[in-house]
Amino acid sequence: MSRTLPARRVAAPVPVDPAPAGRGPLDVLGVPGQVNLDYAATAPCARAAADAVAELLPWYGSVHRGAGALSRRCTLAYERARQRVGDFLGVRPDDHVIFTRNTTDALNLLARALPSGGKVVTFASEHHANLLPWPVDTVRLPVPGSADAAVRAVDAALRELRRGTDGSAPILVAVTGASNVTGECWPVADLARAAHRHGARFALDAAQLAPHAEVDITALGVDYVAVSGHKLYAPFGVGVLAGRADWLDAAPPYLVGGGATRTVGAATHDVGWADGPGRHEAGTPNLLGAVALAAVCEALTSVDRAALHAREQALLAHLRAGIAAAPDVVELRTFGPDSPRVGIVSFVVAGRDSAQVAAELAGRWQIGLRDGLFCAHPLARRLLAEAAVRSGRADLPPTALRASIGLGSTTQQVDRLLSALATPR
Repeated sequence: MSRTLPARRVAAPVPVDPAPAGRGPLDVLGVPGQVNLDYAATAPCARAAADAVAELLPWYGSVHRGAGALSRRCTLAYERARQRVGDFLGVRPDDHVIFTRNTTDALNLLARALPSGGKVVTFASEHHANLLPWPVDTVRLPVPGSADAAVRAVDAALRELRRGTDGSAPILVAVTGASNVTGECWPVADLARAAHRHGARFALDAAQLAPHAEVDITALGVDYVAVSGHKLYAPFGVGVLAGRADWLDAAPPYLVGGGATRTVGAATHDVGWADGPGRHEAGTPNLLGAVALAAVCEALTSVDRAALHAREQALLAHLRAGIAAAPDVVELRTFGPDSPRVGIVSFVVAGRDSAQVAAELAGRWQIGLRDGLFCAHPLARRLLAEAAVRSGRADLPPTALRASIGLGSTTQQVDRLLSALATPR
């Protein structure tokens, strides 16, 4: 029998500095009256990205394929974007920075570059982008109960994989930096060290982490990192895979065609493939996406990231406190309630279908957020089951709601959501 949670009042607002306003580079575009709490799916466009694209559009032309002024300028802009994004990610001097469509595309590219016979270790808590591209014999570890448990699980799995071998077979550990379901941060540096102790490499899915915190390949000690422009306030269809060159240069091109070749002979298979990023960037590149992403990376590098983080954490604490106080609302979590996290909160309203709640929030309150299982079905289903046990409720819906915040979010927007959740149907 279910236990009914007592009705709770929404917590009073806490002081939070207002979001950046005006026409600064990190001001985000939006529609007046609409409350966007869906940053984890697609963040709004930053002014820096929009301005960079608008400035380049009159010059738009071919990249790497022309001698004219437009082509030269666009080629320079594209390669400068690669350098700026690499600087933002803290790449090593001999790393590659490859432009892709998004994080999913980047991880699929890395899966293609995995050497023959290579093994992959990941967790069942990953986004589908870090579950589905890997080989069928991938070691998928159970969802850990804590950050420390995650490190222990990776260490034990790698020790078992190396048992009775000479330790030379390629192994890749692929883990998220911040969960797209709960926002909880994973111990990236510790996991990378555990991987390296066993001669394995470490790939970081930074799609959710990079918009909220600094991601430095060198400082974290990771081998590869994947990010999406559309989550980094640059919604022009670009992503990045950055990291060690050897696997990427040895792999067949991700796509074949113009730009991926050095030479093509008369015979069908008489092809010399390019080395470097171009090997995996066949076809006309996404110049505007690269330039937009680089502009946002440069803008974020020029501001006080610690201050941005502190402001977001204050707003996140206000959001979580309000959700905890709202009647019949249960938050989802993997680790402890006080574990570090970015601006993402998933929850359910007991006795209510999540899709219907989302539709009501959109129609009645002009609030946009996500409902469903968030392209992380194994994790979301597990957390929903755990939430039912933890709350003592037997009437939790089979899918969840997710509110996510970022640069343009304000206390007033969060309060509108909390008021909506506290208002009877």
